[in-house]
Order: sequence, then structure tokens, then C-alpha cells
Amino acid sequence: MRCPYCRHADSRVVDSREAEDGQIIRRRRSCPECGRRFTTVEEAVLAVVKRSGVTEPFSRTKIVAGVRKACQGRPVDEDAIALLAQKVEETVRARGSAEIPSHEVGLAILEPLRHLDEVAYLRFASVYRSFDSLGDFEREIASLRAQSSGQSSGQSGGPVSKTNGYVAAANGSAG
Repeated sequence: MRCPYCRHADSRVVDSREAEDGQIIRRRRSCPECGRRFTTVEEAVLAVVKRSGVTEPFSRTKIVAGVRKACQGRPVDEDAIALLAQKVEETVRARGSAEIPSHEVGLAILEPLRHLDEVAYLRFASVYRSFDSLGDFEREIASLRAQSSGQSSGQSGGPVSKTNGYVAAANGSAG
């Protein structure tokens, strides 16, 4: 690492510490040439690959904005939205890949949002999955009802299959 004061090409690490739950590493360095100390910050960059092929850095702020829009007018507080965004980022980073398709980011949002607020989930899913008919909403609502009735009676909601990008309970409601 080049010294920012004398531009010497080498420096020695004096101390390293993790910050922000291990997402960032702060290193205290010392220059052997001028003797001054400085701090560097290292962060693993996670890139999102959009459908168009364009790559951009992962942004928790964009997750918060999208979820906030889905939760508009709903009794969901900002702390819950921030926590959801943090969970999504942790889920995406846990995959261990430097690049992740935007589709996978969307999938990582859906499940925690469903637990947070079902109406907000439907709003987000309708945009994310490009609902274009009332039938799409009906299938998704039937799936939500099957899952919530299975949870309330202590059963798993039964097998769930993915049909044409939509989740449908395996009780014959898939179309």
C-alpha cells in the first residue's frame, strides 16, 4: 500500500480490525520511509448484474427504497425495513459470489417481506414477477393462504411448486 504522505511504495500493517459485522476491515499502517501512520479501509465489493447485463455495486439503499414503496400506507416502521434490507444483504453476501444476478436479489427480498407484511409482499411480488392479470394475484393470494393456514395449524403448508415463475400450492391451484 502506497503511503499517502511521502508516496513510498510500501507500508507495514500495525493493526487490523473488522467493522460492520465483518463486512469492512480497517487496517492501521505505518510507512517505513517517513514514519507516519494512516488507516485504510477494505470492503468486499458485491456487484449486481442487471437483466441488461450492466453491472452495478450492490446498494442496501435501493433495497430499502423498493421495500418502502411496497410498504407505503402499511403499518411497517423504518427499523423493520432497515432490518429486512440488512437480512437481504447478509443472504446475498452469504452466497459467496462477487457478482449476483438482480433476479436473485429480488428472490432474497420476497420471503422476509412476506413475513413482514403480506400486502406489501403482494405489491412487491406483482411488480417483481410482472403480474399482468387478476389470475396472477389470485394464485399468489391462494399460495399465501395455504402457507398461513399450514403455519397456524402446525403443519407445513404442503408441497409448493414453482410454475411459470409463480409459487403455487400443490393443491391443484397452479395454472
